[in-house]
Amino acid sequence: MISTAFLIVALLVVLIWVLIEFKRMKHKLFAIFLIGLIIFTYVTFTISLKDKDVTLNTVPGIVDAGRLYFSWLGSVFIKAKSVTMYAIGLDWKTYNESVVDTSSKNESIWDKLK
Repeated sequence: MISTAFLIVALLVVLIWVLIEFKRMKHKLFAIFLIGLIIFTYVTFTISLKDKDVTLNTVPGIVDAGRLYFSWLGSVFIKAKSVTMYAIGLDWKTYNESVVDTSSKNESIWDKLK
């Protein structure tokens, strides 16, 4: 099933690329964005439904797959937000505070790399 789905996605990507290429440079950025979005959606959909017992042959199965996918995608964005907020909240000093020696405390980390 994955190989068939991959073939369909690949053909869709090639078709979009060819259609947009006719309009040339004017819409090239949109085509790249659209292709990237399709590839991102396919890869993340495959990852999120891995090892889940979901059938895409029925409407309830598709609804369950959609719920699982958007729940997984939402949790990814929440985790990315928390990591970003943690990184922003850190005190980014130019020296290493974990060093106990006071003579090297004033030395920049970049100076140590030289």
